[in-house]
Amino acid sequence: MSEYLDKAKKCRNSLIPHYNCAQATVVPFAAEAGIDEKTAMKFAAGFGGGMKRASVCGAVTGGLMALGLFGIDDPKTLGEFHRRIAENHSGCLDCKDLLRMNSEAGNPKKPHCDAMVYESVALVEEILRREGKIK
Repeated sequence: MSEYLDKAKKCRNSLIPHYNCAQATVVPFAAEAGIDEKTAMKFAAGFGGGMKRASVCGAVTGGLMALGLFGIDDPKTLGEFHRRIAENHSGCLDCKDLLRMNSEAGNPKKPHCDAMVYESVALVEEILRREGKIK
């Protein structure tokens, strides 16, 4: 397991402080990008729960933030990130749709959200390694 995934799991299992899905996705990469955890927690605070309104999944937006911290903002790579996440979830990226499908499958919310965070962290790490941004 990677250090980034280990950190994401610690974040998701922390009660105090609570890390929303966006925070738990971006925080594992913050220090290596030169951002302290407190700052990462602040800038990602409003993005959990699909921007607090069931829009785009916080784990997805957190992943995009993490990529951005390393200067990755080209449409091809970001499109790949979106596509690969969506392919695993019936084409959906919105929190409301992801949670609805999860509920319809009879699954609890927290393990689903944790899995979204871990999937996003793993994909961000893969992209950053491929692009030579992390070792």
